[in-house]
Amino acid sequence: MRIDDLLRAGPTHSFEFFPPKSDEETVVLERTLDDLGPLRPSFVSVTYRGGRSSRQRTFDLVTQIQRGGHLTAMAHLICVGHTRAEMRDILKNYVDAGVQNVMALGGDIPDDPALVASEFQHAIDLVELAREVGEFAIGVAAHPQGHPRSPDMTSDRRFLAEKLTLADFAVTQFLFQLEEWTRLVDELDELGVTKPVLPGIMPVTTLSGIEHMASMGARVPRELVTRLVQADQDGGKRAVRDAGIAAAVELCEQLLEAGAPGLHFYTLNRSTATREIYAALSH
Repeated sequence: MRIDDLLRAGPTHSFEFFPPKSDEETVVLERTLDDLGPLRPSFVSVTYRGGRSSRQRTFDLVTQIQRGGHLTAMAHLICVGHTRAEMRDILKNYVDAGVQNVMALGGDIPDDPALVASEFQHAIDLVELAREVGEFAIGVAAHPQGHPRSPDMTSDRRFLAEKLTLADFAVTQFLFQLEEWTRLVDELDELGVTKPVLPGIMPVTTLSGIEHMASMGARVPRELVTRLVQADQDGGKRAVRDAGIAAAVELCEQLLEAGAPGLHFYTLNRSTATREIYAALSH
């Protein structure tokens, strides 16, 4: 099914995976898909790690999921570093495979752009091309704390609004406070854009994860850091994990109460934390 149709039908819950690059990772992902299948996700998305081989792995996994007939899949696409002809062929391959849903991403700018023949600079260029090539439901990325390359929040929201006007929905970088999502949605609304914005969820289950998430452009708020540090002092690593899961459950409940169109879980190809959060939300 098309994800824009799913969103119109009511709140969704979705899971994100990355394509395995070894036999060991393949085993882990297969187990995770088996574990999460009974939760009947609205859709699953498959990331793109970069490079020709990764692009093929993404294509193979998305089409494998589609052929299974049980799950709706969305393929991530990165346009920076590609020519228009290359991207057009990639999109046509997805059309031929019956894939209806794509996530249009810009991607990292190469250290030396001269080394890469790229006819794309931003994700909006890919959104425009995807509209030309096929009848896709198109998602784009949103950064509640601002895109790392945005000069300021005002321009960040303006660029996002322009991109989302052409796309069908957005999925945020993982966030940790209700206000991050509500502020983003309100600011887009002020710019005349009311397309669905799915909040991204990834619990912080280790103290080292705090720094790691900050490096990925999503700073963990001070209140949550304090909560996790206190849990560590009280009960060690297991207590930190439990506190992180509990905080994620609370956030999900708040988001749904506030009218979020769904929840998008970053799984890191593991199922345990996601299943625990989902089970708590189901009671």
